[in-house]
Amino acid sequence: MKISEIASVVDGSILCSAQAADTDIASACAFDMMSDVLAYVRDQGALITGLVNPQVVRTAVMVDISCIVFVCGKRPDADMVKLAENYNIVFISTEMSTYEAAGRLYAAGLSA
Repeated sequence: MKISEIASVVDGSILCSAQAADTDIASACAFDMMSDVLAYVRDQGALITGLVNPQVVRTAVMVDISCIVFVCGKRPDADMVKLAENYNIVFISTEMSTYEAAGRLYAAGLSA
């Protein structure tokens, strides 16, 4: 599934790195603890999280995540956006809860 499709499925807005919206994503995960991301993520995918701090981007870089979906209307600050753009990581913000966003993406065919 392309990142642009992920944004559509979760009724989200792409906040940065829009030029990478055609990137294919094979799977998604939902974590708020970055130690869990480091322990369990094995392939390039999307991260669904309610956590909004620079460690989210730094963790995404370490495990080759190319899309971060912020839930519950959360939005990163300008410093986080700049950091993500340096690594070509797409930010999406949605009003949905983690549960709803993950469920909709799974129902749309994105694997866990």
